[in-house]
Amino acid sequence: MIQMNDVHVTFPGGMTALHPTSLHFQRGEFTVLLGASGAGKSTLLRCLNQLTPPSGGTITVEGLGSLDDRRRLHEHRKRTGMIFQQHQLIGRQSALANVLLGRIGYHAAWRSLFPLPLAERRIALECLERVGLLHKALERADRLSGGQQQRVGIARALAQRPRLMLADEPVASLDPATSHNVLAQLRRIGHEDGITTVVSLHQVDLAQTYADRVIGLAHGRVVFDGAPAGLTPATQQAIYQQAGHSNTEATAPTAPTLSAYNFATIED
Repeated sequence: MIQMNDVHVTFPGGMTALHPTSLHFQRGEFTVLLGASGAGKSTLLRCLNQLTPPSGGTITVEGLGSLDDRRRLHEHRKRTGMIFQQHQLIGRQSALANVLLGRIGYHAAWRSLFPLPLAERRIALECLERVGLLHKALERADRLSGGQQQRVGIARALAQRPRLMLADEPVASLDPATSHNVLAQLRRIGHEDGITTVVSLHQVDLAQTYADRVIGLAHGRVVFDGAPAGLTPATQQAIYQQAGHSNTEATAPTAPTLSAYNFATIED
């Protein structure tokens, strides 16, 4: 579905966040990126829709080709849902209004100044129903629990009718029970709809429970790529080598702001 070929990222000042990496993500596959803070998980994930532009290498998407063309990149972003750790909702707006933001990429920029058509509202309501929050459609987002807010974020991403779903530390701020709920819903929806889902996590136990495939990173390099059953103690040691972090740590890098996300999603 999406192929990375020798993709690498070096930031100004010469710090390499991701060494040359080649990976192929299959349609409908639920992949977990596992590793300590600074391992390169978020960088790799954000390369997949070029919120972090690669310094080199190519990214190729089924049906679109290489993302070296601005028009193709725009189309790819329109088909890519993004879920953040801190939800990135507009608190004073209803859950429904937040989910409708996922439809903006299908309209000209000026259209966002006016209420979206009824058909778009139906799509948003269907997405809220799929995450079990139809009854909260008119509730202000800032009055929802953390888990409910994250599920609104999932619904917003679903409203894009995505082929690819990217989730950057989506459960780091949630309690264990809510984390399982959120990941179970993401996995179920991805399998039902054939959505390629890539999730970055710290928690090995969650990766073992929900992943179809685990990619372990350490110091910007892939050190493991396989089934969750392959996460032996030796493999986990390789992933977390010299990192100084526990494999249950939930610290995550700062997520982009919603304004940055919307700009990246709808720009031409």
